[in-house]
Amino acid sequence: MAPMSLPPRFRFHPTYEELVAYYLDQKINGRTIELEVILEVDLYKCEPWDFPVCT
Repeated sequence: MAPMSLPPRFRFHPTYEELVAYYLDQKINGRTIELEVILEVDLYKCEPWDFPVCT
């Protein structure tokens, strides 16, 4: 990925909906996601009280 130059004082502040839509689009289309910031949990292998929690 090529570096991007943004105008001074540009602030990147996406909504949760935009982040999830981006993540799901990448996941469904089989593309790699450079930053692994969203955990994937197999719901059938974990008890609800054992889910990883980010604090």
